Amino acid sequence: MAEIDAFRQETREWLEENCPHSMRNLSFHWEDAHAIYETEDAKVWLKAMAGRGWTAPSWPKEYTGGGLNREEAQVLSQELGRIKAVAASSGMGLSMIGPTLLEMGTEEQKQRHLPKIVSGEVSWCQGYSEPGAGSDLANVQTKAVIDGDNFVLNGQKIWTSGAQYADWMFAIVRTDPNASKHDGISFILLDMHQDGVTIKPIQMISGSSPFCETFFDDAVAKREDLVGEINKGWSVAKRLLQFERSGIGGLSSAGGKKKVKKRNDLADLAKTYRGESNGLISDSGARDEVLNHSMLERAFQLTASRVAQESQSGKTPGATTSIFKLVGANLARRSTELKSTLMGTQGIGWEGCEFTDFELETTKNWLSTRAVTIYGGTNEVQMNIIAKRVLGLPD
Repeated sequence: MAEIDAFRQETREWLEENCPHSMRNLSFHWEDAHAIYETEDAKVWLKAMAGRGWTAPSWPKEYTGGGLNREEAQVLSQELGRIKAVAASSGMGLSMIGPTLLEMGTEEQKQRHLPKIVSGEVSWCQGYSEPGAGSDLANVQTKAVIDGDNFVLNGQKIWTSGAQYADWMFAIVRTDPNASKHDGISFILLDMHQDGVTIKPIQMISGSSPFCETFFDDAVAKREDLVGEINKGWSVAKRLLQFERSGIGGLSSAGGKKKVKKRNDLADLAKTYRGESNGLISDSGARDEVLNHSMLERAFQLTASRVAQESQSGKTPGATTSIFKLVGANLARRSTELKSTLMGTQGIGWEGCEFTDFELETTKNWLSTRAVTIYGGTNEVQMNIIAKRVLGLPD
């Protein structure tokens, strides 16, 4: 205990000294994250955290990670939460391809790519979905043909989040058109800064363009950037999805960081818009809805924390991540829906001086969470996985 207490004190003092105040208690929509991380204070914060490997605190030091054990990583997460610090770095490098390479990549791939993820030097995007391969992901048709030491790619990806900002992509491509759907797929990494890659942002109803169409016209990926075996990339792709779903479902931080929020933001919001009497929400119906949802959220958080702590190896669980993705997505969607409902007509504003910035942001969040039950695998896909892989039910 003395050692971990000393680590906590040292960590607390370092964070107080090195985390810019502008990077604390900062609320922003995920679609605006790129602009936030381009500020000078954000770059200072990233350099400081990356210097200690704390952008990826549990990754091994040989790949410039923090090398922290589970207990130390929990302390760091808790102390970041205490000062309400914005994560120094984020994105698919840290949450998806990095963990996948640690588990399934070659030593050369780890040495080449992981340090640049830790430092924030390189950002990544995901090349999975295609116009004819969404929920049926194994139906990908983007072709990769071997040409000497390279793969030559032709085809299209869609809903490529952040492609316009990304330096590299991890993608699943078809390398054997004559094999069965799952057996002819390979998992490759490719540089986005080349003539054969064309990116077209898709403008959303909100006016932003977080998603893109990505076209490959004789784009090139190196043979050394094949992850796993050729034509056996489906297993790599599935493992990466488990890392993605664990993040969406709250497993990736469940063992450490406590939720940074007001005492009960739903209750406070309900009192503001539905009235307050003797410290309680005046509207009994609203009070019941807030109570029920808050209990479900708390039960979910405790369950995720227990599962994370019970994982002795520290590895992300397998098929059970689908449970947390399914439940977490539904809770997130219901939370924003409930907020808009509690606010009445003030919760459906799009523009105009009669709405506050908070009310307009609530509407945007409500619309955004319509997609949380789709990306990372739809609810229907998750229920199929749970039925087959967790419960062992027949097809």
